[in-house]
Amino acid sequence: MSTSMQAVQIEKFGGPDVLELRQLAIPTPGEGEVVVRVKAAGVGPWDTWIRAGKSVLPQPLPLTPGSDIAGQVVAVGPGVTGIMEGDEVFGVTNRRFTDGYAQYARARADMIAAKPAGLGFEDAASLPVIAVTAWQMLHEFAGVKAGQRVLVLGGFGNVGAYAVQLARLAGAHVVATASDAQADLVRAFGANEIIERNMDRVDAYSASFDAVIDTVGGAALERSYALVRPSGVLVSAVQKPDGALLPRNVRSDFLLVRVETGILETLGRLAADHQLETRVGEILPLADARRAHEMIEGAPHKPGKIVLVP
Repeated sequence: MSTSMQAVQIEKFGGPDVLELRQLAIPTPGEGEVVVRVKAAGVGPWDTWIRAGKSVLPQPLPLTPGSDIAGQVVAVGPGVTGIMEGDEVFGVTNRRFTDGYAQYARARADMIAAKPAGLGFEDAASLPVIAVTAWQMLHEFAGVKAGQRVLVLGGFGNVGAYAVQLARLAGAHVVATASDAQADLVRAFGANEIIERNMDRVDAYSASFDAVIDTVGGAALERSYALVRPSGVLVSAVQKPDGALLPRNVRSDFLLVRVETGILETLGRLAADHQLETRVGEILPLADARRAHEMIEGAPHKPGKIVLVP
């Protein structure tokens, strides 16, 4: 095996132009880590925040962005059990969400899982952060149960589409916000009802939801406060809800995702069994990381997760 690899690196924080394709040494695994030959790497908004210097975590430079990966294990570090060289895996690199845009990446063993044989590498790389975010909002924070009414703000977005599907799989009655152009697809994901995404006329839904799952923030989130039942739950992946504006006894918080092997195993199984639909958008070569970041920040692109292929 070669000792060097291609990777995308930044030496200073800034716009997409700071992303450079470099030759770097292939990493070696530390305690509790493996090295994965990356077959696909997902691109998310958090990658652009890190690149721009807006991460809430310290991010020493130089760094390689990227966290969502899928590929094949080529080296196993000390203390790792249950993973062998040659295993196909998917998940997240590390808690700083870095090092993924590369031909080889170090990954924490407790943040990856075996990739099901029926799931392609691009689809697997599209899952981890966004699908785990939706899972934790619904199940670990909101505790959604069959028969409950759930409102998903942003049913067409990457996290929102998984939230709609997972709420449906839990047996909830799912209402989602979407534009007219998006409505049919969001219904196909499992939404029973659609609310226009600006939420201009929502009085009929006052105090009618057991849980609100927010993936958009801003005005839509504020308009949803009156729609939660007393003793209901509101959780956002975007911003901390204003508890002073919420009805009494509504539990609310901002969720910071924690990617773990067990959840990845569940999601991978659901996706491989076609109970959970992945949605890959643009597939670009690693050298086009700048273009991928421009798309995340507003340049035209297909709906769905952007994936880099080293």
